[in-house]
Amino acid sequence: VQLQASGGGLVQAGGSLRLSCAVSGGTFRGSSVGWFRQPPGKEREFVLSITWSGISADYADSVKGRFTISRDNAKNTLYLQMNSLKPEDTAVYYCAAGFQLGGYVSRKYYEYDYWGQGTQVTVSS
Repeated sequence: VQLQASGGGLVQAGGSLRLSCAVSGGTFRGSSVGWFRQPPGKEREFVLSITWSGISADYADSVKGRFTISRDNAKNTLYLQMNSLKPEDTAVYYCAAGFQLGGYVSRKYYEYDYWGQGTQVTVSS
């Protein structure tokens, strides 16, 4: 299973971006998918996690109300819609899939089995 994250770029504060996380060599079915980010000079941090069923979701307080997630089953792709972006959202964003989570969401990066390569999001003030 390989994950491919894309869609990052440079945007002004208040703007929007949509990140994609596509899976190849397998499917997201049965997994929980997480987004994490690593701001410059800081450690990786949790953004959100959602079960593939969509029944459970967990968002970091810093992104609640601004970030939403959607998916395209036919394309095996998850989308992270980021609105009202702030300079503090600047980071490399990673998507990850966890197949051992048993239908639960998780904020723990080490509970995810597969990771995308990361996509840079830069928000200018």
